[in-house]
Amino acid sequence: MARAKRNTGTMAAAGKAWGGRFRENTNRLVEAFTVSIAVDQRLYAHDIRGSIAHCKALEKARVLSPGETRILVRGLDSVKTELDRGRFTFKSQDEDIHMAIERRLTELIGPLGGKLHTGRSRNDQVALDIRLYLRDQLDRLIEHCTELQRVLLAQAKANLSIAMPGYTHLQRAQPVLFAHHLLAYIEMLERDKGRLRDTRTRLNVMPLGSGALAGTNYPVDRRYTAKLLGFPMVTANSMDAVSDRDFMVETASALSLIMMHLSRLSEELIIWASQEFQFVDLPDAFCTGSSMMPQKKNPDVPELVRGKTGRVYGHLIGLLTTLKALPLSYNRDLQEDKPALFDALDTVTASLNVMTELMRQLKVNRAVLGRAVQRGGLLATELADYLVERGVPFRDAHGIAGRIVRVALDQGRELTDFSLAELRSLSDRIEKSVFARLSVSAAIAHKRQIGGTARHQVEQRIHALDRVLR
Repeated sequence: MARAKRNTGTMAAAGKAWGGRFRENTNRLVEAFTVSIAVDQRLYAHDIRGSIAHCKALEKARVLSPGETRILVRGLDSVKTELDRGRFTFKSQDEDIHMAIERRLTELIGPLGGKLHTGRSRNDQVALDIRLYLRDQLDRLIEHCTELQRVLLAQAKANLSIAMPGYTHLQRAQPVLFAHHLLAYIEMLERDKGRLRDTRTRLNVMPLGSGALAGTNYPVDRRYTAKLLGFPMVTANSMDAVSDRDFMVETASALSLIMMHLSRLSEELIIWASQEFQFVDLPDAFCTGSSMMPQKKNPDVPELVRGKTGRVYGHLIGLLTTLKALPLSYNRDLQEDKPALFDALDTVTASLNVMTELMRQLKVNRAVLGRAVQRGGLLATELADYLVERGVPFRDAHGIAGRIVRVALDQGRELTDFSLAELRSLSDRIEKSVFARLSVSAAIAHKRQIGGTARHQVEQRIHALDRVLR
C-alpha cells in the first residue's frame, strides 16, 4: 500500500472526521485559515442541547438503544459542565465547536461517542445551533429594549411639566413637552421589539434532520425532535434548511435599525449637552476629559454609540454580500456568517445597556429649557392658527404671521413683546384674545389630538406604555 509522504509544512489529518478520503495531510496554513473554533465556541450549550435531542430521536428511531442514549446524554452533560466551568481543553484538531464536543465526548465514553453524528451533518447541526442561539439572544435583546423604554418612561414622568423647543431642520419650530420628545424614542424601540419578535417567529423552525442537503436515511421523527427543542415547526425543504441564512440577515437588519435609533438619541444628547444648548447634563461617569484641555467634558459614550452604528450596518452588508451568489446548498462561505452576526449582537447589546444607564442618570436643565421656549419665534404658528380661527384663509394668515415675525427679527423682539396696537397695525383681524394664544402653555395645550404634545395626551400615552412595559 502506498503511503502518504511526510511534509514538514503539514499537520496530520489523523483525527479528522472527514480524513478517510484524503491522501494528503492538511496544510498548516489551511488548518489555521479554516478553523472557526474561536468564533463558534459560544454555541456550545446550544450544540449540546441539540445533540441530546438528536440522541433521543435516534433512540426513538431504534438506531440507538436506551442504554446507549443514557451514556451519550451523560457524556454530553459532562462535556457541558467542563465548558461551563472553563475546564474544557481545546486541541489543534478541533476545527469547530461541533467537532470539539464530539472529540471530547469520545474521550470520555469511548467509541460509542462515534455514534453521536449518525443521521446528521454539520450542515444541519450548525443551522440548528444558530437558530437555538438566536432565539435566546433575541429574547434578551427584547428585554434590553424594554429596560431602556422603562428608563425613558421614568424620565418622561419626572419631567412631565417641562417644555422644550421642538425642531425641524435643526431649527426651532414649535414648543413641545420634553416628555413627548422622550416618548418618541419609546415608540421607536417598540417597533424594534416588534421586528425582533417577527424575526424570532420566522427563525423558530427546526432544520435538524435535513442532513448535509438531501435528508437522512434514518427514520428519525423530526417533529419529535422539534418538540424536544421547543420548535413549533420543522423545515419543509432540506436543501433550503441547510443553506438558509435569511433569519440572520433579518436579525442584522433589525439590529441595524436599533442602532439607528440609538444613534439618533446619541446625536441629540451630544447636541443638548453642548455649551451652545445646555439642555441636559450628562453624568460624569459616562464622559471623559481631554488630555490637553482641562475644561473639556466629552460625550464619549453617545459618540461611540453613534460610531458603532456604522459597524453594525457593515455587518448587515457583509452578510448580504456573502449570501448574494451562493448556489444551493451549503458552501463554506457560510462560515463567515457568524463573526458578523455575533459582533453585531454584542455591539447592540452593549450599546443598549450603556445608553440605558446613561439615560437613567441624565439630568435635565429645566431653567435652560424654560428660557429656550421663550425665544426663536416658536409661537408664530399659533398666531397664524389664531387668525384662521377668525376667518382668515390659512395662506393669508401664514403671510401675516410671517410679516410680524420679520418685524420682530428686525427689531430683536419676540412675538410676545408686541402690544395689541402694534399687532393690529399689521392685521386688523387681531384682537385682545390673541394674548391667550401667544404662550407656550397654550400652544402645547391646543395639540390635544391623539399623538399630540398636549399634556393630557402625553399623560394618556404614559399610562398606556406603563401598562405595556410593566
